[in-house]
Amino acid sequence: MDVEHVTGLPHPRLRPFVTRYSGYRIVSGPGVHRGLPSSSLTLVVTVDGTVDLPGASFAALCGGLHDEAVLISHDGFQHGVQCDLTPLGMRAFFGRPAGELSGTTVGLTDLDAPAGELRERLRTARTWADRFAHLDLVLSRLVRPVRQRPEVAWAWQRLAAGAAVAGIAAEVGWSRQHLSARFAAEYGLTPKVAGRVMRFERANRMLRGPRRPTLTEVAAACGYADQAHLNRDWRALCGATPTEWIATELPFVQGGGAGQGAQSLP
Repeated sequence: MDVEHVTGLPHPRLRPFVTRYSGYRIVSGPGVHRGLPSSSLTLVVTVDGTVDLPGASFAALCGGLHDEAVLISHDGFQHGVQCDLTPLGMRAFFGRPAGELSGTTVGLTDLDAPAGELRERLRTARTWADRFAHLDLVLSRLVRPVRQRPEVAWAWQRLAAGAAVAGIAAEVGWSRQHLSARFAAEYGLTPKVAGRVMRFERANRMLRGPRRPTLTEVAAACGYADQAHLNRDWRALCGATPTEWIATELPFVQGGGAGQGAQSLP
């Protein structure tokens, strides 16, 4: 496998809306990879080829939050840029709550985004730094004023910090049922499911680190009751246990792995 993976940060004014750019060029045998649940929406613009999902292929796409793996087929060659959008970014760039894309993927043209311009800019750019600069330019043009219920935004932040749902409801002065309904309308996941996805994401990040910890260490650090609990959650969210995922999927850029030839841009 030949993997080139370059990460970069968006312009500071875009960072409330985009947390990371990931440029990738992968040459391997044909296969199927898992797009894993995370707390980010996924915007992908290909340089060559398409992203092939069950029943649909896209040259440029945006995928919403989801609580199970998305199967991505490929012919052995993948080349493009992935942008990790915050839920707030969905409102800022496209004027819609993240909940509208929950569990689904659409072409960027369906969001009235300049998909053709983005793809042409990325295809003609000579370096990854240039491609990321083009993304900064085009995405900056899309930014619009954002309105969001402060209670819902606060609940997201508290979940990300590991707080319990019952405590968050009390903090905002809502019942758990009302919080769940408002939260799901904004993000597409209930607070309980979103918290589960965030815990999975923390565990996944630990396993992709430079020093891979034991699964027992991961379970303890991320709030699982034990390794068996970790394995059950991973099978539900990923379709595989951590051990199975490491053996078959790591590294893979759309799961966040760096891989051979990886580098970072400031």
